[in-house]
Amino acid sequence: MKRTGGCQCGEVRYACTDEKFELYVCHCTTCRAQSSSAFGISYIVPATSLQITQGTPHYYEVTTDSGNRKSGAFCPTCGVRLWHMSGTEDAYRSIKGGSLDEPLDLSKAIHIWVSSKLDGVIIPDGCRQFPKEPD
Repeated sequence: MKRTGGCQCGEVRYACTDEKFELYVCHCTTCRAQSSSAFGISYIVPATSLQITQGTPHYYEVTTDSGNRKSGAFCPTCGVRLWHMSGTEDAYRSIKGGSLDEPLDLSKAIHIWVSSKLDGVIIPDGCRQFPKEPD
């Protein structure tokens, strides 16, 4: 299946295939700050399946709660974050769920950093979850 997405203003657009993907809901403080919400949604795809179809994103680096360096793409006009990667050579892209045109089904998402989860956030029964990052 091919998925499309982009920023809020429409300047940067992308497409990807989801032949191999994972879906995470991250409750770490970095993802909460990035999303300005209770958690971040990461749709993980092979780097080779992501293609920019319009515009040119800008990039930034941040240190995560685990101490790793993460690079991220964002729209230079509206500032919406589009995807992240661990360094420039990472084989995967972590597409930000809110940037996709079609919403994702979170009922089977893997929840990580639940040790930082906000009170009141309910994880659906049967979802895999980890106190920090999975091994």
